Amino acid sequence: MIGDLFNSIFYQPLFNGLIFLYNTIAFESFGVAVILLTLVIRFALYPLNKKAIESQKALNVLQPKIKEIQAKFKNDRVKQSEELMKIYQEHKINPASGCLPILIQLPILIGLYQVFFRGLDPASLDALYSFVSRPEAINPWFFGLVDLSKNNALMAILAGALTFVQSKMMMPKQTASSGPGDFAAAMQKQMLYMMPIITIFITWKLPSGLALYWIVTTLFSIFQQYITLRTNKKNEKKSLAG
Repeated sequence: MIGDLFNSIFYQPLFNGLIFLYNTIAFESFGVAVILLTLVIRFALYPLNKKAIESQKALNVLQPKIKEIQAKFKNDRVKQSEELMKIYQEHKINPASGCLPILIQLPILIGLYQVFFRGLDPASLDALYSFVSRPEAINPWFFGLVDLSKNNALMAILAGALTFVQSKMMMPKQTASSGPGDFAAAMQKQMLYMMPIITIFITWKLPSGLALYWIVTTLFSIFQQYITLRTNKKNEKKSLAG
């Protein structure tokens, strides 16, 4: 039941979208089809990710104030939560907003894994919608360089490197109050290096089509973070000047 529901909501739409793009504007290039599908997904999630980036940046800016409240009310969790909520409401921040894009991306990744793992099997073409043309065969090669149906070490390493760049962009600047006892800062620094390693480990063993998706979606995220943060910085300068 759950498997059928997942297939209907994620696997089939992703698979059909990929084959549709492969048949049409990708000119039967599987790699180009993966890139185009990734861009469609990212543009669909653009507003949600924009909000998450803004919230995360605002939280980083407010870290000194948050730490102050946590230290002041460390023995009163209820009061601590109330004061933190006031800060979040005052600055219009939703601390959970950063988790939502991740939660949405997870089933998409699982769906794409199934697409790359079994989607190239001719028998899987039975899952195509009636309006999507059935290709005679699917060529999994990306510009004749990478077989996207198999794992590829270089693609995995590139995915990990870009994950590091993206995480680094969102790291708060170190302040004088950030010392050896700053647990939150230490955790963020650990995750900065752990996430790329985890990304490499996962994509190393999986079809490189998934690594290509991760590379493109991370590049898109880096670009979106740059644009969002730069726009917000300009707006802040205008507000101060006004």
